[in-house]
Amino acid sequence: MESFKIKDEYIKLGQALKASGLAESGVDAKYAVQDGFVKVNGQVETQRGKKLVPGDLVEYNGNTLKIE
Repeated sequence: MESFKIKDEYIKLGQALKASGLAESGVDAKYAVQDGFVKVNGQVETQRGKKLVPGDLVEYNGNTLKIE
């Protein structure tokens, strides 16, 4: 499990995927989310603008990312 520290109170899902390196680009992140390949806290999330806060867990492509 990787940790990803955010500077503000939240980060959007698409931005987190790109900034953490789980998705190669913003376009890749967009399609991964839209196609239902990303889970947030165990639930499939299809909104790339979903606000993530510290403690959230993002799962994508066999990787887990903890937002801190």
